[in-house]
Amino acid sequence: MKKIVFLDEYSIAGRDLSSITSQGEYVAYENTPKEQVVERLKDADIAITNKVLIDGEAMRQLPRLKLICVAATGMNNVDLDTARELGIEVKNAVGYSTSSVAETTLASALALARNIVYFNEYFHDGRYAKADRAFSYDRLTFEIRGKRWGIIGMGNIGREVARLASAFGCKVRYFSTSGVKRNEEYEAMELRELLEWCDILSVHSPLNERTRGLVGVDELKAMKPSAIVVNVARGGIIDEAALAEALDKGYIAAAALDVFSVEPLRQSPLYNIKDKYRLLASPHNAWSAVEAIDRLIECVAENIRQWLSKQ
Repeated sequence: MKKIVFLDEYSIAGRDLSSITSQGEYVAYENTPKEQVVERLKDADIAITNKVLIDGEAMRQLPRLKLICVAATGMNNVDLDTARELGIEVKNAVGYSTSSVAETTLASALALARNIVYFNEYFHDGRYAKADRAFSYDRLTFEIRGKRWGIIGMGNIGREVARLASAFGCKVRYFSTSGVKRNEEYEAMELRELLEWCDILSVHSPLNERTRGLVGVDELKAMKPSAIVVNVARGGIIDEAALAEALDKGYIAAAALDVFSVEPLRQSPLYNIKDKYRLLASPHNAWSAVEAIDRLIECVAENIRQWLSKQ
């Protein structure tokens, strides 16, 4: 019987794991600090990790380890080169979060366009009860219908966002971070051209050597002062200090972030935005609707089944 070790089981929010636990000797840890990775995986044949880093140094100390299941789509927390060298198979989960992340993207853009957070607070902190008029125009809102929606990364999630944005009446174009030419329904543009064109920009690309720091000060300055930026992909794609500057200096109107360069984010100029309502932020949970978590678990379970069938 193979030993399966889940390094950060908290990441699946207590959902049913029987499809995984039934396949071997199962051990789980709520979370695992870097210095305990080797100790906890020393007898494991299969490792499961969502965000815990498994680097090359750790792998070289784990001769029994033969399969790493990433409980996510992005695999930047695993040293893929060393895994390949050592013959350790690495499997990620594809497609489980497409709907969840796409819906969060639309919800974020709508929340910023309609200043949902501000007006919710206006009600709950008592200002509405004390008002002498029915309406508040403290902050004006706008519709997304008819707006130009630019997408960075036309993969599964980007394509679903494009479909939803189109259903809301937006005009959609995109920038391909891979440079691969595909026959898409939507027109491709170069990055600078897309930034200048769009009213709403959403990011849906992986973090790699082509996308790290892709959007910085110069790129944000190229955008419309009325533009909204939504990043639900990876934090390192948008320079956070540049984004804070862009919000404070009015290069763009607002931003929504679900991902950060370091998670949890300890210190950042993003915490000191002059107008907090210009930044909508959440702790990397765009993907985590319960339906998506259950699909993720099944993806991991299937990856283990397929690997075991070859043993």
